[in-house]
Amino acid sequence: MLPVPKDTNWTVAGAKARLSEVIERAQSSPQTITKNGKPSVVVVSAEEWQRKTVRKGTLAQFLLESPLRGADLDLERQRDEPRDLLL
Repeated sequence: MLPVPKDTNWTVAGAKARLSEVIERAQSSPQTITKNGKPSVVVVSAEEWQRKTVRKGTLAQFLLESPLRGADLDLERQRDEPRDLLL
């Protein structure tokens, strides 16, 4: 019998064996599934996913609201000669 995780981390085998529980717990907090001891995926509720993926404006709005707007940045490109590469 597989041990029941006490936190939000699951092995692939544990998540497969208790998928309903993973889904239930994901309703209140993200559940991480590990593969070979490393985090592989995170299961979140549909509500959380919608909240995280909603567009919050356009790229133009983002750039206009940037704290760097109006900063005196040196954006001139260097005109160095290309280096020789042996192919």
